Amino acid sequence: MTTTTRPSRRSGGLGVNYWKLWSASAASNLADGVFWTAFPLLAIRLTDSPALIAGVTVVGRLPWLVFVLVAGALADRLDRRRTMIAVQLLRTVVALVIGVTIATGTDTLAMLYVAAFVLGVGETLFDTAAQSVMPSVVERDDLSRANGRLYAIELTMNQFVGPPLGGLLAGLAIAFAFAGSALAFAFAAIALVLLTGSFRAERADRMTSVIADIREGLRYLLRHRLLRTLALMVGVMNLASSATFAIFVLYAVAPGPMGLDEVGFGLLLTSMAIGSLVASLVVERVERRLGRATILALSVVVGAVTLAVPGLTPNPLLVGAAFAVSGVAGVMWNVVTVSLRQRVVPDALLGRVNASYRLLAWGSQPIGAVLGGLIGQVLGLQAVFLVAGAGTALLVLARSIVTDAAIREAELEGDAARAAMAGPEAAGATQGFANTN
Repeated sequence: MTTTTRPSRRSGGLGVNYWKLWSASAASNLADGVFWTAFPLLAIRLTDSPALIAGVTVVGRLPWLVFVLVAGALADRLDRRRTMIAVQLLRTVVALVIGVTIATGTDTLAMLYVAAFVLGVGETLFDTAAQSVMPSVVERDDLSRANGRLYAIELTMNQFVGPPLGGLLAGLAIAFAFAGSALAFAFAAIALVLLTGSFRAERADRMTSVIADIREGLRYLLRHRLLRTLALMVGVMNLASSATFAIFVLYAVAPGPMGLDEVGFGLLLTSMAIGSLVASLVVERVERRLGRATILALSVVVGAVTLAVPGLTPNPLLVGAAFAVSGVAGVMWNVVTVSLRQRVVPDALLGRVNASYRLLAWGSQPIGAVLGGLIGQVLGLQAVFLVAGAGTALLVLARSIVTDAAIREAELEGDAARAAMAGPEAAGATQGFANTN
């Protein structure tokens, strides 16, 4: 049976459940910031081979290509809250095991590879479930505000608090960093346990195979003109961004044209995080003032210009300013498009559609990195930024598809689809959030 409930209006108007989810995200991202600062520091203690160290990252990102569609299918089959709890407990165990092996002197590079892959699989499961659970936590009209505040705490903990704390703990003893991560992961699991209700998608038929489920999610995305267009657009943007960042360190750090040292390079990257944090706090108000289609169009234009800036000048201040502005545009795009998917896609399909969408978005990244290296090798580093900017600029042609009218129509169709899938029992229910018992 499906029950419709409204979240409590305590705790800032988003409901108590939302702030439990927010707290879990804060703890989890703090743990990530500490963990992924300590992880490469441990790797360079075990090997000085650039290829082997880079291999840890490759193995960690591999699940986004080979497992994400399965993660989407599972998000629509299983209770999403329980999946998120299980992943946090898995992360806790992995961090503790690494800490123990360091303390006992039994840590190896092979162990890091296994840990990176396991954590990558966990990340696909957790992120897909987390994006799909939000419509069950807050009112539909509050999704942009809720996602914006979630982005704010994720950025703060992952990029501002976690890395320096991880460096401090690793400086005392690298095992402390992993122990601290385990503690924060465990806290996140406890916060998720405290979420009330059931978060398993209501489906008419649960006897289908995982392969059939994956096909259904892909088919929905590919047949939905607006979501398909947005997925392809973000795939191109990520391809262009990956091309530039694949070679950016060569351009930025001396003897590259910008002439920065390692500290300056780190500060430059932080400028993007600052812009992202600012955007996450104001996106709801900007959305109301400008409209969603305008925000998405501006995000494309800003992204194109800021990608090209390093190709026009090596001035660190100008490049840093461009990075900050690109951070604003990136978060604006993310909050609007994630909230849109949560409003449009029926809950029974949301996990699979999110996974299919992210396959297109993240699957283009290794291709972009290869193209960036090739263009940089043949035409020079500055050409990579200019080509990436020009390629992104072409996406403005999609403005005729991504309109406010198309967005409203997609939301109305989504409402009708949800009502049809929920059945007559829910047809007369007031708008709220269905938790399956």
